[in-house]
Amino acid sequence: MDQTGCYPVKVYIYDLSRGMARQLSPVLLGKQLDGIWHTAIVVHGKEVFFVGEGINHCPPGSTPLGQPDSIVDLGSTEVSEELFMEYLMSLAESTYRGDTYNLFEHNCNTFTNEVAQFLTANQIPSYITDLPAEVLSTPFGQALRPLLDSIVINPGGSNITGQR
Repeated sequence: MDQTGCYPVKVYIYDLSRGMARQLSPVLLGKQLDGIWHTAIVVHGKEVFFVGEGINHCPPGSTPLGQPDSIVDLGSTEVSEELFMEYLMSLAESTYRGDTYNLFEHNCNTFTNEVAQFLTANQIPSYITDLPAEVLSTPFGQALRPLLDSIVINPGGSNITGQR
């Protein structure tokens, strides 16, 4: 917390492809993708993210993904840790239950963007939120959709509801 009673809010951005998307996307998709993005919100000393088992959290930068490829500063929030945890519990029981995860339409980036707006009124970078539509706009993306729809990203952490 700074002197104004505000807490810093950051977005941690990870390239799940570890650089492979940059190399292979022009051949496979006919367009350049810089990465396959996983994002998390970092506030109140926690990295919070949505995965196939629901909303998880861990100390910042401690998922098996390692350190983020980049960090975006979204500003700060006046939302207390207690209120933030209540908000996350509400999301975990409704909109962001594990069974609602979908790689294209309802994923970690959808969650991070919604939480970012709740905390700061700012959105995460559009190159991240636009990625699913970019992939699906290609013939290869459409052909792979059934396979990709079955993929669930889970970089670890503890489930916010205490369930595994």
